[in-house]
Amino acid sequence: MPTKSQYPFEPSTIENIDTGMLEHVDGIFDIHTTTNGGFKKVPVIWMAAERAFQAKNDRGIRDSIGKLKLPVITIERTSIEKDASFKGAFQAHVQSDPTSGRGKNVQVFTVGRRIVEDKTRNFASADVKKGVGEGQDYFPFTKKVSSKKIVYEELSMPIPTYVAVMYSITLRAEYQQQINDMLTPFITRTGQINHFIIEKNKHRYEAFIQQGFNQTNNLANMAEDERSFLTKVDIKVLGYLNGDGPNDPKPKITKKENVVELRISRERVMVGDKIPWKTKDNKYRE
Repeated sequence: MPTKSQYPFEPSTIENIDTGMLEHVDGIFDIHTTTNGGFKKVPVIWMAAERAFQAKNDRGIRDSIGKLKLPVITIERTSIEKDASFKGAFQAHVQSDPTSGRGKNVQVFTVGRRIVEDKTRNFASADVKKGVGEGQDYFPFTKKVSSKKIVYEELSMPIPTYVAVMYSITLRAEYQQQINDMLTPFITRTGQINHFIIEKNKHRYEAFIQQGFNQTNNLANMAEDERSFLTKVDIKVLGYLNGDGPNDPKPKITKKENVVELRISRERVMVGDKIPWKTKDNKYRE
């Protein structure tokens, strides 16, 4: 199995998609608004974390009694669906490759191919020494030799399984102006379409902002409760998964090389035995 330093590639997982969405909203959208302390960045919180961890990780997001300080943006993954009609470029189902060793029970496809220079050079040098060239090491060999005995290394991985992941992004604030500042980038950043790309660990996922922006507030309630503004932005991500995660005993990437020469050793049973497939000099040597 290739090491991480040789092939810096990690499979796509559910956590990879979640992290890509969180980092995109926090770093790429980078939403700011005007608060009592000036124009500041709005904190983004992943709702799946434990409340105790959230309080210890960033003490500034809650007050002395444990309430969230507004404004704030929260992200929650609401659903995962394996929809056959919502897929990416890899549409067809590929049967397993029986020649892929430990990965034979996994549907794999080739993602990279390169020439193994040192092994190819060794075969070429051996042919030159046998008289194919001019009897010198690394002599420029003929076209007949250059088209044969080339060692290729192929990298294979499990085919992607597409999933539709829904995220609910909640904008919370105490003032209408703050909600307006926070909501505007989700509407205008993508232009006339509702599509953008999130990335994580060299994987790219398509995200689609849904059309409706549901607003919930308590302005109509004339009681003494503290007023609050809440707007939800739903985003649908076309993600894909590779392998079975930690439950997969097979390697993340399968590396194999092609066969360029087949050699069968000769065994001499008795001097003078004939070689059936040779017409001349068909006897074993003494």
